[in-house]
Amino acid sequence: MVPNADPRMYENIDDVEKMVGILQEYLEDYNALSTAQMKLVLFLDAVSHVTRISRVIRQPLGNALLLGVGGSGRQSLTRLAAHMAEYDLFQIELSKNYGVSEWREDLKNMLLKAGLQNKSIVFLFSDTQIKAESFLEDINNILNSGDVPNIYAFEDLDNIYTAMKPVVMDLGQQPTKQIYLERLQNESRSTSTQLSV
Repeated sequence: MVPNADPRMYENIDDVEKMVGILQEYLEDYNALSTAQMKLVLFLDAVSHVTRISRVIRQPLGNALLLGVGGSGRQSLTRLAAHMAEYDLFQIELSKNYGVSEWREDLKNMLLKAGLQNKSIVFLFSDTQIKAESFLEDINNILNSGDVPNIYAFEDLDNIYTAMKPVVMDLGQQPTKQIYLERLQNESRSTSTQLSV
């Protein structure tokens, strides 16, 4: 329960009031940094949900399906948990012209950020953002393999090979294109996926 502790320890919490105070500090910190203010009431159920979401996203390959009625705080609590873990949060921005090509470009950029820049990212996706069935197929691929087939163009592959070469060499592996892509997938698996329905 120590903010900004390194390493962060997973501990049983006995003092609920202290935990609510720490979560309130994180919320105030989030509101100070974000343009979109969250006015949350951290009652006991909300606190327990934030702690569950936090636990899930900090696990390797962590993902969660959050169910609940509209306005119950699924997205807000996920934003708070991502902020607490110091993860970037990515959510697509739908527009009238948003389609499969924009979707694939957003996914590619998110995966490259996670893989090449070694950033931990929470991908927040809501049921209202499903504009095509292929969106769900791509999410399924990310959850199963950490990548989406045929998402990278040739120039993207060149950037991947260049960026991953030192990483592969440091690991003492042969610098082949297949090894580069495998390393990128391993690094990209730091992307946590939260689906909110």
